[in-house]
Amino acid sequence: MNRSQNLIVGAVVLIAAVLVVVVMLWPQDKSRPEEDRGREVQVEPSDEPKVARSLEALRQRARGLDAGEIPSAASTGQGAVFATFGWGSAAGQLGHKRPDEANPEAPMSVALDRFGNVTVLDQVNDRVVKLDKTGKVIGTTPLTVQGAQDLTIAADGTTLVLDRVIDKSVAVIGPDGKLVGELKLEGKNLEEGGAATGVFTDGEDVYVEREHGDLVKLGTTKGVADPDREEVPGRLSRDGTAYLTAGISVPGEDRVYVGSLEKASKQQRFQREYRLGMPVTGLMLLDTDRSGIIYLGALTTVPVPNQPEAEGRPMVLLLCLDPLDGRPLGRAELPANVNADETFRELVVADEGGVLYLYRTEEKAQLQKYDCR
Repeated sequence: MNRSQNLIVGAVVLIAAVLVVVVMLWPQDKSRPEEDRGREVQVEPSDEPKVARSLEALRQRARGLDAGEIPSAASTGQGAVFATFGWGSAAGQLGHKRPDEANPEAPMSVALDRFGNVTVLDQVNDRVVKLDKTGKVIGTTPLTVQGAQDLTIAADGTTLVLDRVIDKSVAVIGPDGKLVGELKLEGKNLEEGGAATGVFTDGEDVYVEREHGDLVKLGTTKGVADPDREEVPGRLSRDGTAYLTAGISVPGEDRVYVGSLEKASKQQRFQREYRLGMPVTGLMLLDTDRSGIIYLGALTTVPVPNQPEAEGRPMVLLLCLDPLDGRPLGRAELPANVNADETFRELVVADEGGVLYLYRTEEKAQLQKYDCR
């Protein structure tokens, strides 16, 4: 080997040695565990793409139907049981009252928080009952109002309890179970407490619904009253983009309607009517999931062969509607509560979709899961 060849080989060896030193000294990613370095790490996708794909799949399926046609039922009969309660006042039970000269009462309302935990308004026993996302009872909180009828859970974990008849206020209960304060119902834009038909939140803002229409802002989850008590034109969708309204078009007929307004512009997004094919006796649910899908629950009467129409079988028809144009995306059929118990909110929508239903019999109460998607 001549002198020039020796120089070339020496240069190559020197370069290789330098590269080895650089690689050894190069800073490593200390945020990753030692065992993960040097191999590919799978990153879990967020829920948002899953939600978007779910909504798009429903739209694709609905395109095969005539405009406005109600899809066939995704589910019928009893749903999956989330939790079961006996009647009574002990742990694991809910109150059930049947006085001789007043309306019978069962738990008035049910709510879900953003973590999937459930709160049941057990006003017969003067308490709210809390369950975790597996259906296990994890505690109770005493009520501070005398005539509780509805409740909801704010994003910060605050519980809002509506008493529209006796104390005529909304009790604000902190995540620690302690009373933060009370927001009075009667005042500007709500002259009679009995006109309140539900309690709702938008972030820290607390609203009550007036006669199934506009909402009136009472204050905040800090218990601070709002002197202006502004109105908004309906229930806010959970994605924060629209106000929703719904109603029965003609009492005793099969037609219902849903309207949607853009929150930012107050311009109409859609107003749509639906023929359900059976008489509607009441609306039980108007809400959305986190993706914006609208859930409408209607109490109907299904004809029974060889029986008069007035003696048909009660049924709850649950519809899923497109948030952009109201097109029906799916449906489910739920067994109706047939006893005369006075209740306020029997259905609640989960953030991820689907509903939780407080179903009652003579022997027990059950929280059941249903989905119309």
